Amino acid sequence: MQYFITGAAGFIGSSLADALLAQGHRVTGYDNFSTGLPKFIEKAKKSADYLFIEGDLLDTHALKNAMAGADMVFHFAANADVRFGTHHPSRDLEQNTIATFNVLEAMRANAVERIAFSSTGSVYGEPEIFPTPENAPFPVQTSLYAASKIAGEGLISAYCHGFGMRSYIFRFVSILGARYTHGHVFDFYKQLQNNPAQLNILGNGKQRKSYLHISDCISAMLTACDKSNEKINLFNLGTDEYVEVNQSIDVICEKLGVSPKRVYSGGQRGWIGDSPFIFLDTKKIRSLGWKPQYDIRASVKDTVRWIGENEWILEARK
Repeated sequence: MQYFITGAAGFIGSSLADALLAQGHRVTGYDNFSTGLPKFIEKAKKSADYLFIEGDLLDTHALKNAMAGADMVFHFAANADVRFGTHHPSRDLEQNTIATFNVLEAMRANAVERIAFSSTGSVYGEPEIFPTPENAPFPVQTSLYAASKIAGEGLISAYCHGFGMRSYIFRFVSILGARYTHGHVFDFYKQLQNNPAQLNILGNGKQRKSYLHISDCISAMLTACDKSNEKINLFNLGTDEYVEVNQSIDVICEKLGVSPKRVYSGGQRGWIGDSPFIFLDTKKIRSLGWKPQYDIRASVKDTVRWIGENEWILEARK
């Protein structure tokens, strides 16, 4: 198979490329390095089956040319800055929604019929059902990021019906593990490196979140693409547990050997659009024989370990 990966120098995209190459597939990676990092594709670039193209999804001509010959697209490129979405409202529209439209048009031009898309568990907003299933009703959206991902899902579904494509839409919880570059573990690690005596925490620390290790995320996606053959294949990806932010902090501090004073900003939400409880129902992906190998505690510990062994990332992600 010839796979085309957008966001190929990012956390998930680069990890997927390594997995596909290990299985003997050919991969073309496409990234503009707005958030992706060259170090993440160093391993892949040593393979004769890997081609990297530096390009922007808003450059439709370059995108169509780069995608030529692909059998399937994994579309992971996106603005993932959920917290500061209101500081630059157009960014989610351009980098998430319009970019997704451009990917679909490039697929149509190249007769590529299959696409996998990284959506988010945030599309459920603040649901009333926990764990939240794929068919839960959508609430009013509070996050520009989630709203742009819903738009992307809608475009993909419409192209599947209109142009005979097949899609795999993955609604992730937050992903942890090697090459993790943003999120609470990264932020807390950096804070504690600068001042191990105090940790500033957004909200009240009681927000409940679920997390998934990157290796489990990759295996879930590949399982779905191999075993599910509907026109539109929609899957929640996560674990069957959740933790409070405070519990995650306990693991981070234990791993680092520190006991900081915890200072809370207060309130149930850390920022505008922050859901105080994210816990997804994953029975559907599990029905295909998949199950995670890491629990949340192990995922947090592994992430802290990786950052500690790769502290260059703290400067690369200022």
